[in-house]
Amino acid sequence: MKRFFYLAIVVIFLSGMWLKDSLAAEATFNTNVNSAYVWRGITFNDGVVVQPSMNVAKGGFNFNVWGNLDIDDYDNTLDDGEFSEVDLTLSYGFDIKSISISFGYIEYLFPAGALGTREVYGSIGIEPFTGFTTGVNVYYDFDEVEDYYVSLNIGYSRELVEKLSMNIGFTAGIAGEDFSETYGGTDDGFYDYNASLGLGYAVTDNLSASGFIAYADSFDEEILPEQDVDVYGGLGVSYNF
Repeated sequence: MKRFFYLAIVVIFLSGMWLKDSLAAEATFNTNVNSAYVWRGITFNDGVVVQPSMNVAKGGFNFNVWGNLDIDDYDNTLDDGEFSEVDLTLSYGFDIKSISISFGYIEYLFPAGALGTREVYGSIGIEPFTGFTTGVNVYYDFDEVEDYYVSLNIGYSRELVEKLSMNIGFTAGIAGEDFSETYGGTDDGFYDYNASLGLGYAVTDNLSASGFIAYADSFDEEILPEQDVDVYGGLGVSYNF
């Protein structure tokens, strides 16, 4: 099984490169090593994970493949050294002056045996002045969960010195009752929040390195129960082809 998923990542990478060459598209390979896997405030692994991704973009369309490789076994609930999740995302986005709009489809796959699921989403973002952004993302799981999750976000980025930039972000999530119940909650409402600080360094025109630290927590433990991880961080590298 492990060999199969390592092979799958290689195939995905080569397929992305083929798409990039055949469509004259822009491709980006990224990988992060994080101290934990936290998604929408939920702890999926409280130990080290590796999260590679490949994105191919052309004319506003984006195809992204993302995976989570568990290095730690999370109290023997996961198989260490295995991919526990692979996400496939197809999206389309465009800008109208300072407003960015996108919508897309996400396929969630869980190789370890959990049921996969599917979401559609739409997002709108505004950059009222250089470096500052704010927006909202609306997701709807139409398969296993059949409910919504909304993410409100604000962010600020600036170049500190040549090639070195800083990013500050804050998100707040709102979840429907069925989404909440899927992860142990009992009600709908404000779900989770996340504050992050990151640094990015442009090594070359194509290669960059980054790092971040974040704090995540629940607004209400009846909606999102207390999680194992609040503070986490990671390091990453990205290469544009």
